[in-house]
Amino acid sequence: MPVTYELDPVGIIRTRCVGNVTLEEVLAHFDELERDPRRPAHLDVLLDMRDQTSVPEPQQLREVAARIGQATLQVKFGAIAVVVSQTVLFGTARAVETLAEQSFTASRVFWSLPDAETWLEATRSSQKK
Repeated sequence: MPVTYELDPVGIIRTRCVGNVTLEEVLAHFDELERDPRRPAHLDVLLDMRDQTSVPEPQQLREVAARIGQATLQVKFGAIAVVVSQTVLFGTARAVETLAEQSFTASRVFWSLPDAETWLEATRSSQKK
């Protein structure tokens, strides 16, 4: 499956999108996450899109944002850090960031994984104070 995830013991979900990712696969990811008995009630998100080759259409982005909102009935999302390697996906990530801003406490798009991890950890720390 092009959308995979790992649950970090400290409450971070590390989601990775690889290759040609379809809307159906993204929606299935949220279904799987909601059913996962290991999922904590609160999650910060590290979304790695560096290896994604497909670019979603605007309507698909709206559907993903709506699905994120629906997931917040079961999962309280904190911050989200998105990592991309293509300019077009940077724009896509910014669009999702805008559409789903109500679902996250903070969001930012990055070009490097270490920068995203550093920001996410700093954001998590500041929210705990």
